[in-house]
Amino acid sequence: MRIIVQLLAALSLTTTISLQSNAQFQDVGSLDFPTSATGEAQEHFLRGVAILHSFGWKQAIEQFQAAQTLDPDFALAYWGETLNYNHPLQIERDAETPRAVLARLGATREERLAKALTARERGFLEAVEDLWGDGDWRSRRIAYMEAMGRLYEQYPNDDEVASFYSLSLLSGARAMNDDSLRLEIKGGAIALNVFNKNKNHPGAAHYAIHAFDDPLHAPLALEAAHAFAEIAPAVAHARHMPTHIFIQHGMWDYVSDHNQSAYEAAQDLWQPGDSVADTVHALDWAQYGDLQRGDYEKARLWMERLEMVAEKSNRQDRAVSTLPLTRARYIVETEQWDVDPITAETSPHILLSTGLSAVKTGNLSIAEQAERHLRDRIALTENTLENRWERIMHKEVSASIQAARGNPNEAVQMMDEALEILATIRPPNGSADPVKPPFELYGELLLTLNRPADAIAKFEMSLLRMPNRPRSLLGLARAFDQIGDTEGATKQYRKLTEIWHGRKAFSGLQEAQKYLQLSD
Repeated sequence: MRIIVQLLAALSLTTTISLQSNAQFQDVGSLDFPTSATGEAQEHFLRGVAILHSFGWKQAIEQFQAAQTLDPDFALAYWGETLNYNHPLQIERDAETPRAVLARLGATREERLAKALTARERGFLEAVEDLWGDGDWRSRRIAYMEAMGRLYEQYPNDDEVASFYSLSLLSGARAMNDDSLRLEIKGGAIALNVFNKNKNHPGAAHYAIHAFDDPLHAPLALEAAHAFAEIAPAVAHARHMPTHIFIQHGMWDYVSDHNQSAYEAAQDLWQPGDSVADTVHALDWAQYGDLQRGDYEKARLWMERLEMVAEKSNRQDRAVSTLPLTRARYIVETEQWDVDPITAETSPHILLSTGLSAVKTGNLSIAEQAERHLRDRIALTENTLENRWERIMHKEVSASIQAARGNPNEAVQMMDEALEILATIRPPNGSADPVKPPFELYGELLLTLNRPADAIAKFEMSLLRMPNRPRSLLGLARAFDQIGDTEGATKQYRKLTEIWHGRKAFSGLQEAQKYLQLSD
């Protein structure tokens, strides 16, 4: 019988579950996960799994621990808890806490596995034994992926096995630094298979979004994105996550509105001492969405909110490091050029925005200072995989300086080198990184060099990678206009006015409106 995982008013909670959680989680999705447990322990377990699928880790931990309290030998309640202390798609930050959770179940691997009462439960537990065993985190994640693959071969029609295997493929790809997308596509196909059977499955929708979060495959996850937005409305990450796909489609109203909702959910749940990650993520992406749709006033509001979050959370690293990113993004997207003071601690994002601002305002000495600081930062990083973004930013500032100094060949060479580095990086997902996309900047530089035909190719590539970016649309319209292609220019200017419709007039919008009036 299908088990619907919902928080009902009549559900009896143990004292380990806060009243706040009771109020917050009305719906978390539906899934079928039979285990050897029964009664309330199973109910808490099911809700824990559903929330875990949405990356609502703090709340999922509460549910798994409640299940453990009711049934201390319930192996999968410990299995589930171990998966809540590290983001599976980022570097490992805490292996000791999951190991301590397993130690509460039993002192040794053999003792713990003996408490898994079915072969299927044993398979799940063996997988996390590999994940939290010996060795470096990358090799352990690959071992976990392989263990989940074996379990999937045994139970190919089990939606929970399939869902967790799907996520393990995405995690394994990152552990292997595999940017080919082969594992993502496989994981996404498995997730979509589950989603097509159960449109309310949180993991299936969630992992399809992660798997297809690139410009080419994003359309495959659009239905899942819309569904996930409704599956777990009280989980901040679940509200935010659909915007990964909305960004890939240039759906800026959706990006802003859903991150507003995610921010509100994160604020409702946040307590002193909690991580600010969900809050910061929503603030970061919401600002990007509002900048794209021309709502500069709200974009400033997100920056103010981020500053308050940084203060409230004792300026945790995630909030503090995001502040200069949002400032640099605001400067570059609005083209309200502003030169910030440069020190050894200045973030690379600010060095980029300051370098570009200095070029635009004619202060090439400051631009060169920003370029030198970026070069110095690159020299400190031996692993070229780690400094690829800073190398691109350095090339962007250098190219802008060379163009301003009347050295077009050197500027073009710098941008070609930037694109060579960009080709080694995964396709874009999320907000623009760097804050000035290289193809967009290259197109703008080519326009200043009176090469509009070449600029068209760069702007079109920028829009293939990041659809509906207003600055790329504006550049493409200008390039078409310069070669005398009125139809092409009109099409792009019209797209621009549709995105910025109803916003306060500023130069780019006025330019588009004037052109359309004259061409009608």
